[in-house]
Amino acid sequence: MLRGIRWQLAALLITAGVFLVVVLARPTPTPAPTPAPTTVAASASATPTPESGGSAAPSATPSPTLPPQLPVQPAQPSAALPVDVPTYREALVGRVQRLNPLLANLNPVDADITSLMFEGLTRLNPFGEPVPALARSWLVSSDGLEYVVTLRDDVLWHDGTRFTAADVAFTMQLLRARDFAGDESLRDFWRTVETEQLGEFLVRFRLTQALGAFPEALRVGILPKHALDGMPASQLATHPFNLSPIGTGAYQLEALRGSDGVVQQVDLRVSPNYRLRAEGQVGYALERVSFRLYDTFEAALAALDAGEVDGLAARERQERAPLQQRATNGTVIIRNGLEPVGGFLIFNLADDAFPLFREERVRRALLLGANRQSAVTRHLFNQAVPAESPLVMGGWAYAADVRAAFDPNQAAFVLGQARIDLGPTPEPQPTAEGAVPTPTPDPATLPVAAFTVITPDDPALRAMLDQMIGQWATLGFAVTVEAVPADQYAARLDAGQFQAAVVELSLWGTADPDVYAFWHDSQYPDGQNYGNANDRVVSELLERARRDPNGINRAAEYRQFQQQFLDRAIAIPLYNPIYTYAFAPRVQNVQIGYLGTRADRLSTISGWTLAE
Repeated sequence: MLRGIRWQLAALLITAGVFLVVVLARPTPTPAPTPAPTTVAASASATPTPESGGSAAPSATPSPTLPPQLPVQPAQPSAALPVDVPTYREALVGRVQRLNPLLANLNPVDADITSLMFEGLTRLNPFGEPVPALARSWLVSSDGLEYVVTLRDDVLWHDGTRFTAADVAFTMQLLRARDFAGDESLRDFWRTVETEQLGEFLVRFRLTQALGAFPEALRVGILPKHALDGMPASQLATHPFNLSPIGTGAYQLEALRGSDGVVQQVDLRVSPNYRLRAEGQVGYALERVSFRLYDTFEAALAALDAGEVDGLAARERQERAPLQQRATNGTVIIRNGLEPVGGFLIFNLADDAFPLFREERVRRALLLGANRQSAVTRHLFNQAVPAESPLVMGGWAYAADVRAAFDPNQAAFVLGQARIDLGPTPEPQPTAEGAVPTPTPDPATLPVAAFTVITPDDPALRAMLDQMIGQWATLGFAVTVEAVPADQYAARLDAGQFQAAVVELSLWGTADPDVYAFWHDSQYPDGQNYGNANDRVVSELLERARRDPNGINRAAEYRQFQQQFLDRAIAIPLYNPIYTYAFAPRVQNVQIGYLGTRADRLSTISGWTLAE
């Protein structure tokens, strides 16, 4: 019987032998370093916090609260790090929730950490311009509706698996899912974009409308399909991947450390697979980045003072002062950037009962008639810098030579040409304490108009306005300041209950200069165009600039927008708040480029070093 089937047995043995040879001969992917055994759970009760603007900005739409993280093993005590590895230690305020780039924008701690672990198809250069990251290049159709992106073919995930277009398509599929558990605005945007995998390293995106900012949107971190394949989008927030992430970024997870089930320290290590890439073979002297977590800014500041951490960034404006004080004492070094936020004096053009500001010459007289540079420098010293444009200084679209300089003589001339009844002469206003003294206008020779400016109840903003009011008085304006409590201010703006207002308009979350939401005539009353700025020329420039896929064309269109904005005095630019990053003197070569998110402060970490 066996003789009858001996040829089948021989064939089976030969096949098995060939299979064994193939398996043994197959190249083994570069392995990731084995993380320390300590694994802990993030706090399940913490509520995600989105990127937000300054105190004068109306509150943003609340972000969704994600479901609790999956339970994991009890935490082990924190372990000391080996001293022979160059380690940068940074203090973060808050709790780790999910180290997942699709969910990280809901929690600043997660966003900071994941920015070093994951990459998008694009990244920012120092001027806020998107340049290739996981993408090698892209082509745009003539109508701006299709982007064909060629991906890099030399990228490995931290576990050694090759990065391909399948990972991109998988990530976009999660983002588009109706049951995506992250930010609804992120989901809603990607539901308008069709993704098609054309090849192993080729992807096509189809947009429903042309959007010049689309390359910046491609900064969203890409997830590994092989690690999450088959998982419904609804389960993304509770997947174990969120505490054992695999990315393609320069750093990979080394260990989560803590106690009582709470992460207190996140250690990252330069990825060996990233070192294989051309950009990973130079720099990255900081072999390890250790994030230490604290419940309050005060606790983080104490850790900085004690030398337990090397760096700390101010999250809110009031946190800048203690960092600045330590820089003055020489215990830390400061690097400043600019928040993508603009402080403006806006006019209510929707109030039929108060038509004063509908006259362009009145607005322009106010723009030219106040020394904003002096007022901001004097009263917002170390808090903000004077703004000359509706775009943030330092960005790729900012035109430094387009400005409206203080010129009281020109302001008086322009006001004299105004075609509007400026009303009766008011009583002289007393000079506020600390304001620059100005002569009382002569009612016989000057037109006089009265209006009220509402502002958040901030002494520095009131002092800045007082100085400007004194200068406006020489033109014949009698201006009253009404300081409004923070809990009422946003409601006043939304309801249009103001004549003029100091407002901070925030672009946190994007590095693109698209300010359509603030100044386009379609964004009143349901958008952030609170004063009903309705200039058609300005609106058309914004439309063209946001649609055009050509960066050179967009820069030219935004230049025209800035010029027309100032010529027509759509609003009065006042200031851009300062962002402050403090670090120990042993940390060297730290630079801060353009900030679209707070995590962008870490984008130049490849060049940072530690003193011997």
